[in-house]
Amino acid sequence: MPIRTEIRDRIGEIIFDHPPVNAFDSATWNEIPGIVQNVGSDPSVHVVLIRAEGRGFCGGVDIKEMQAHPERIALLNRGNYLTFKAIRDCEVPVVTAVHNFVIGGGIGVCGASDTIFAADNAYFSLPEIDRGAMGGASHLSRMLPLHKVRAAFFTGGRIPAAEAHRLGGVEAVVPADRLVEEARAFCAVIAAKSRKALTIAKQALNGIEPRDVDRDYRFEQGFTFEMYMHEDSQTSRDAFVQTGEAAKF
Repeated sequence: MPIRTEIRDRIGEIIFDHPPVNAFDSATWNEIPGIVQNVGSDPSVHVVLIRAEGRGFCGGVDIKEMQAHPERIALLNRGNYLTFKAIRDCEVPVVTAVHNFVIGGGIGVCGASDTIFAADNAYFSLPEIDRGAMGGASHLSRMLPLHKVRAAFFTGGRIPAAEAHRLGGVEAVVPADRLVEEARAFCAVIAAKSRKALTIAKQALNGIEPRDVDRDYRFEQGFTFEMYMHEDSQTSRDAFVQTGEAAKF
C-alpha cells in the first residue's frame, strides 16, 4: 500500500510510502479522503500526523498517468479536492511533517492542514505551469502572502522551508534527522488535550477563516480542466515525462 496508518499515544499517523517520489495516481488520491476520515474519527485519536518515507514528502500527482490517460482529469480533480477537504474537515487537528520536496498535491495537503513542521532540506513548489495544469494556489494561500504565492505560481519556482517559516507558513524548521521526533513531540502536546475541546476548537477555527479554501480550490479546478483541454497541456506533460524538463513555447 502506498499509504499506511499507525495509532499510538493518541496520535494517528498517516504515512506516505510510495517510491520513488510519493506521487499518487487518481485512484490513490480518491482513497486518501477515507483514510483521513477513518483515522481522524477514531475516538482514541486526538491529533493526526501526516508524514512520509523516502526521498521527499510528496511529488503530487502521477504525471505519467495524466500523460497516458488525460481523460482521467475529472477523477483526479475529484480525488484532490476530496483529499484536501477531508484534511481541513478532519475532526481533530492535522499536523504535517515534510522533508525535501513538497510539490503540487503535496502543497494541498500542507495548505489544508493545521500546522506544518519542515525539515531544513524541505522546499515547496507548484510546477503546474510547466506541467500543463493549474491548481494549488488556493491552499498555498493559506500558508503564504498573496504576492509570494503568485511569484511561485508564475515561475514554478521553489520556496525553501526557511523562507516559508519566515513568512509564517511553517511552525518550525528542524534538522532532517529530527523531523519525525520533533513533529511527534509537538503532536504529543496537542494529544494531551481534551478530544472534545480539540474538535470544538477545530470547528471554530475553520468557521472563522476569512475565505472558503474549499470553494476557492474548486473554482481553481475549473481552470485546471480548461488547461487540460488545450494542446499545450499535453505538450507540457510529454516534455516532462520524456525529458524531465519544461516544454519550450
